Amino acid sequence: MNKIVIEKKDLVSNIKTIKKLAGKSKVIAVVKYNGYGLGLIEYTRVLMEQGIENFAVCNVEEALRLREVYNKIEILNMSSTANKEDINLMIKNNIIITIGSRESYEAIKECTRRKEARAHLKIDTGLGRYGFLPEEIDTMRDVINTRHINVEGVFSHFSISFYDEVYTKRQFDIFNKVVKELESDSFKFKMKHICNSSSFLLYKNMHLDAVRVGSAFLGRINIPNKYKLKRIGYLESEVADIKTLPGGHNVGYSNTYNTNKETRVAIIPCGSIDGLNIEEGRNKTRVIDKIYYMYTDFKRDIKGYRHYAVIEGKKYEVIGGVDYSHMVVDITGSDVKIGDKAVFDINTFYANPIIKREYR
Repeated sequence: MNKIVIEKKDLVSNIKTIKKLAGKSKVIAVVKYNGYGLGLIEYTRVLMEQGIENFAVCNVEEALRLREVYNKIEILNMSSTANKEDINLMIKNNIIITIGSRESYEAIKECTRRKEARAHLKIDTGLGRYGFLPEEIDTMRDVINTRHINVEGVFSHFSISFYDEVYTKRQFDIFNKVVKELESDSFKFKMKHICNSSSFLLYKNMHLDAVRVGSAFLGRINIPNKYKLKRIGYLESEVADIKTLPGGHNVGYSNTYNTNKETRVAIIPCGSIDGLNIEEGRNKTRVIDKIYYMYTDFKRDIKGYRHYAVIEGKKYEVIGGVDYSHMVVDITGSDVKIGDKAVFDINTFYANPIIKREYR
């Protein structure tokens, strides 16, 4: 049976490193998309055990799932919405609502005639997704001054912080300018936050009251790993079958591989559907795609690029490509047997949500 394995000691090590780096800033743990594939409820529990109290998700469904299990944590839904049904559910379940447009503001104002809502303002400083544009300052003031809407925080989101310092600083300056215009002698935001994982690790001066950390907890960041965060989560499967193929035998859809001699192979029942996105999105049934993939694979082969499975601690080459739910591995000359454990370093973000998550 396939499973996603999480080494808890490594995850705890990352959490402690991040909390130390955050200093006085609160850490908002982003647990969107099933906790980045680690399992929403289980992953949140580990974070809570390490003293994390603030969490963020990207949809109402995950916010409600979290609240169903954990009564006391703070939950921010970072996606602005004008859907009144969703707004009422968030108010009822003490979810912090993001307000990022005139439409979402009008909808929440209508839903708060009898009960107060907690909210954060979202400012669009250059990502172009949710959030008020800086010139919509008057509407943002209306939100702040509306009865029954308790605006506790304000935030934005960097779009390119992992490699463009100039644009990131520009976004940061825009955010601070708008916040300064909104705050007054009688009103101050309780929580200001703009840093995601990359900017949190790169720009200490931008931490503000809180930082939003997601991928950094998993040690899967797109900047140099100077703090030695450990990579969290791997796929564990096993050898399901073994056979010997004659020389000149095709392997894989579109006959992408051909054995040049008698080859002993192991069949492992996992693939891109389990998070091995090596060939995600390939359409192997069209001639034009087949030609393209043969060309790109040829270029990769020249560079020595191969896919491997680690079976009982040893590397073996995957032949014929990685399909949705199976792969074929060349085990010629080895003592690999049925039932042997095979492990793969995957991005758990893409892992099949129905696969068991096992914390060890």
